[in-house]
Amino acid sequence: MRISIIILSFLICTGLAGHAQNKSNTDAAALHKAQDYLTEIIVHDIFSPPVASRIYLYPHLAAYETLVAAGVNKSASFYGRLPAFPAIPKIKESIDPVIASLEAFRITGRQFLFSEERFSDSMQVLIQAQLKARKAEKLLNASLQAGKQVADSILQWASKDRYKETRAIRRYQLKKTPGSWLPTPPGYIAAIEPHWKQIRCLTLDSAAVFRPKAATEFAVEPGTLFHKEALEVYTVCTSLTDEQKAIAAFWDCNPFHITMQGHLNFATKKISPGGHWMQIAGLVSRMKSESISQASKAYALTAIAIFDAFISCWEEKYNSQLIRPESYINSHIDESWRPLLQTPPFPEYPSGHSVVSGAAATVLTKLYGDNFAFVDDTERPYGLPDRSFSSFHKASEEAAISRLYGGIHYRPAIVNGLEQGRKVGDQVVKKLGPFGF
Repeated sequence: MRISIIILSFLICTGLAGHAQNKSNTDAAALHKAQDYLTEIIVHDIFSPPVASRIYLYPHLAAYETLVAAGVNKSASFYGRLPAFPAIPKIKESIDPVIASLEAFRITGRQFLFSEERFSDSMQVLIQAQLKARKAEKLLNASLQAGKQVADSILQWASKDRYKETRAIRRYQLKKTPGSWLPTPPGYIAAIEPHWKQIRCLTLDSAAVFRPKAATEFAVEPGTLFHKEALEVYTVCTSLTDEQKAIAAFWDCNPFHITMQGHLNFATKKISPGGHWMQIAGLVSRMKSESISQASKAYALTAIAIFDAFISCWEEKYNSQLIRPESYINSHIDESWRPLLQTPPFPEYPSGHSVVSGAAATVLTKLYGDNFAFVDDTERPYGLPDRSFSSFHKASEEAAISRLYGGIHYRPAIVNGLEQGRKVGDQVVKKLGPFGF
């Protein structure tokens, strides 16, 4: 009889634990859906990669801080850990923390988007579905108000990151010295975000703190190091394997891809490099069936790493202002050559995808371990097959080398960019590690 009671108690307890876990998974699913909505609008509105990193950052910080203030997320607030970050008061009213965090995400996210109503409408449908599923109608007003209060604090803090000031700076002037960056075909788009280094860093002491070693000295004579680096790009790209082409396509992540058909030009919309890594953070969180507080932490820390990585990378891009392989090869090796990928509209050194991938992979490795295998389905909506990786660092290395296969970067931009990104990621871990990891 006693054994039966013990077994019955065990079954009841494990059943309750399973129910709690399922509910926790459902809560996290709502945040994952919110992330998907945000990515959808960022792609639709065609934001540049640096600007996209900013749009990911603030809504996820708002959701995270709401969960912390509600006592659901036991991790510490970012108050005192990020520059001038606001002190978010503890939420004392009876609320539904999931509804509150989604509302904070909605209010914050819509402020940075062109299609703000489309995003807001999708989020409100999500909130209503959660409200019904959680039977939290009586807590609706208090929950929405709590989310709004956190969002207002985050938006006030965001307004002082110097983004608006960079909109008012005079336009970028092309340098006329040999080896300097020039706009590239087919769009010959002007330089993107030349003043991004002025955006407020989060964990870096300055935008230049992890500036990579200087790019190779420009030269046009055959046999010089720079000419050899350009020749490598040309040689590799003229004999690509199917696998190398697949790698280049998978990590293209170019929101600015221009398709030309006769006299008609239109953009093919794609996810940004930062967006790709935010999706990886989400898919790994799903794999581990994490709670909403765990998922929110993963998103927030990954977003911080990506945000600082773009500032660090862009500081050097407009410091060196190096010519792209397409421009150099057309002038000094083969005037008819075109890269596999479309050259992005900003200077070459270092590789942005390499820096961002190195930073994100370092943070995700700290969160989930060094040999965390996963299948990346991020590019499935864009018609590309999934790719499998044995670790985050392996994925970052593939993302980096894809830029050589794509013909848009010399090797030093890839190697040094990846190292730079890992230093940024290490700094995020060092600065936030005692609290967030």
